[in-house]
Amino acid sequence: MLAPNLSEIDNLNRLQAEIPACRLCPRLNVWREQTSRDKVARFRHWDYWGRPVPSLGREDARLLVVGLAPAAHGANRTGRMFTGDRSGEWLYGALHRHGFASHPQSTHRQDPLKLIDCYITAVIHCAPPSNKPSPQEIRNCRPYLQFEWERLKRVRVVLALGRIAFDNAWDLYRGNSRARRPRFSHGLEAPLSGDRLLLASFHPSQQNTFTGKLTQPMFDSVFRRIRQVIDDG
Repeated sequence: MLAPNLSEIDNLNRLQAEIPACRLCPRLNVWREQTSRDKVARFRHWDYWGRPVPSLGREDARLLVVGLAPAAHGANRTGRMFTGDRSGEWLYGALHRHGFASHPQSTHRQDPLKLIDCYITAVIHCAPPSNKPSPQEIRNCRPYLQFEWERLKRVRVVLALGRIAFDNAWDLYRGNSRARRPRFSHGLEAPLSGDRLLLASFHPSQQNTFTGKLTQPMFDSVFRRIRQVIDDG
């Protein structure tokens, strides 16, 4: 099977169970499996997940977090989005501080972390070389994101981590509107259809956090705004 038949899937739990079987992108298949064999030294004892990584969360969530893709030695290793790398430490730490996660860290797929009123997904579900998916690979994965958006009916805030996530979220969720896509910037807010709000943040990648492009106060300010919007709603 190259990709799950979405017409036969009727809920998000089923989608998450089917995503790991997707083999639609040949380049990503090769890279993902090669990375799982050629492990970095610090993870040489790990049995890598090495498949497309499913999303995480409940269907009644009011916060939807959209990332770019699994990290080669993070989620591609652990099998859970934003788990096992520095980006995940930043994200789950912020989610926990603002009441969206039960624990401040996620280290492996079976750890006790639970999301609270939050659902995490990504533009693509396979680790790409150099963290750069091709336009075709993004198009291949877009039906999964579309399916999630249609099922997540209670979402009030869509948090896009990084420009690619923001651009894809805007293009996907604007519906029939001809509104021009705003230029990405940290903290940008863009109303979507209905009562949903698209909120942008720099991605909590090591490149951004080590250089100070994204600081913890900057990241927390985004989550304070999310908390305000959801609580007011």
